[in-house]
Amino acid sequence: MVNLSSFDLNLLRVLDALLREASVTRAARRVGLSQPAMSAALARLRDALGDPILIRHGQRLEPTDFARALALPLHEALAGLQSLLAGPQPFDPAHAEATFRLTGSDFFAALLMPRLASHLATEAPGVRVHLLDLLPENYVETLNRYEVDIALIPGTDFPDWTDHRPVLQSDFVTIAARGNPRLARAGLAPEATIPIDLFCDLGHVVFSPEGKARTLGDAALAAAGRTRRVVMTLPAFASVCLVVAQTGHVALVPRQLAEALAPTLNLTIYRQPVAVARATISMVWHRRSTSDPGQAWFRTTLADHLASLDRPAFSPE
Repeated sequence: MVNLSSFDLNLLRVLDALLREASVTRAARRVGLSQPAMSAALARLRDALGDPILIRHGQRLEPTDFARALALPLHEALAGLQSLLAGPQPFDPAHAEATFRLTGSDFFAALLMPRLASHLATEAPGVRVHLLDLLPENYVETLNRYEVDIALIPGTDFPDWTDHRPVLQSDFVTIAARGNPRLARAGLAPEATIPIDLFCDLGHVVFSPEGKARTLGDAALAAAGRTRRVVMTLPAFASVCLVVAQTGHVALVPRQLAEALAPTLNLTIYRQPVAVARATISMVWHRRSTSDPGQAWFRTTLADHLASLDRPAFSPE
C-alpha cells in the first residue's frame, strides 16, 4: 500500500501522462519534462507502486493490467482536482440559484428591500435575500458563524478579519404628526427649526434596538447643556414613525425614511435645534468572502441601490 505521506503527488501527473501516451518520449512532452527525467520518474513510480506500469511489447510499450485499472479513475481524480483548484467560477446572476443573508435595521426593510426585490425579479430571478434583525452587539459573531453574509451598520472600528466599505450617509430630521398642536401654536412651518426649549419639552420617541433611552441626538444636546424628555424607546424605525403619527410626540429619524413615510403617515419634517452628526452606514463582511464572485456581485448590487438612497442635508438657512 502506498504511503501518501511519503509519496510524491507530482508523480500522479507523470503516471497519467504515461498511461495516456504509452510512450516515455510523448509523456515527457505532455508534462514538460526531459526524457531522462521522465524515465527517472517512471522508475520511481515502479518502485512506489510495486508494478512495472509499462512493459515492452515489440516496438511499443503497453500498460500492465494494474496500470490499465488505474488509468480512468486517476484521470477523473486529476480532472476533479483541476476543477477544485481552478478557483471560483464566474457568477451569472441571470441564471444563478443563490441565497444571500444580510442584517440591518428596519430602515433597510422599508427603503432598500422594495427596490432590491424589483431589481432581482428581472435581473436575478433565482436569487433569494433574507434580511435579518440587526443586533448591534452581536453582528461580529453572526458574520463569523456564517449566519449572515453582510451587516449594514453605522461606521465604527471593525475587526481585522472583516472587510468593509461605506455605502450610505444620512442626516437626521425631526418628525411630528401633521398639525401637532404644540408646534402649530409655535407657528412653525415645515422644515423650520424647533426652538430648543420646546424641542426638549416635547415627548421624544427613540429608536433603540437595545432599549437605551440616551441615544441619537443626546450628545449634541448635552454639549449645549440640555436634555430631552424621552417617553418611549422602540427597536424599529417604522414603529417610531407610527407612534409619532398618532401622538403629540416627536422623533429623530433618518431624513430618507422621513421623506418616504411622511406622505403616507401624515408627518411633518422639522429641523432640530442642535446639529446631529450625519450617520455613515458601512457594509461589513468576512474577508473569507471577499473574492467570492457571487458575494462580490451582491455587494456591488447592494451598494448601487444604497447609493440611490442618498439625500443631501438641509440647505443652510
